[in-house]
Amino acid sequence: MKIIADLHTHTIASGHAFSTVNELAHAAASAGLTALGLADHGPALPGGPHRFHFYAMRFIPRQIAGVRIFRGVEANILDEDGRLDLELPLESLDYALAGLHENCGYCGRDQERNTRAILAAMQNPQVKCITHPGNPMYASDYQAIVRGAIETGTAIEINNSSLWASRKGSLGNCLEIARLCAQTGAPVMIGSDAHFCDGVGMFDEALRLVDQAGIKEEQVVNASYDRLVKFLGVTE
Repeated sequence: MKIIADLHTHTIASGHAFSTVNELAHAAASAGLTALGLADHGPALPGGPHRFHFYAMRFIPRQIAGVRIFRGVEANILDEDGRLDLELPLESLDYALAGLHENCGYCGRDQERNTRAILAAMQNPQVKCITHPGNPMYASDYQAIVRGAIETGTAIEINNSSLWASRKGSLGNCLEIARLCAQTGAPVMIGSDAHFCDGVGMFDEALRLVDQAGIKEEQVVNASYDRLVKFLGVTE
């Protein structure tokens, strides 16, 4: 399976990442990617960009180094109602990722509340993917999350960073989620979660997990450019 786009990357605007837009785009080109998604953290994350950053993304070119650029955000889920730290829809953005992060105002710590928060965020049509749902800090009902993904057309991310660098203890949860996606045909997105340009297009651990779980290529929204464009609902 070949992944043609990395939709989960962070620039220096996230406050704890280390590469510029141009550096990420050139890294994507070197990795043989067709497209790159810029998804800096939403404003609630300490050190993250002001909401005006996302309005101003309209100035970013659609092509850099021969790579198609998609403008996005990794928004923070703030409560059980699925409220996000950036008001959506936002015309300057092509898509939003949404996830639960520490120190961003979300106080849920039990499975039922976490599940409600994620399912509610899925109801926002600009939220195209739930990031790193296998994070053991935010346990949820994985069967309910996968059902919600199917019902809303929201992808479930298999986050490469969770499998080797971040959110320790995620592997077993991610495998369970991936197997549920394989069984049900739920949409999946594979993301690097790169915070440095060298990590763009790094999918090795995620692809191993996807293969182990039996996820089909046609389920992976960023394994085909035409499929990705249709999934995001963007025009060329």
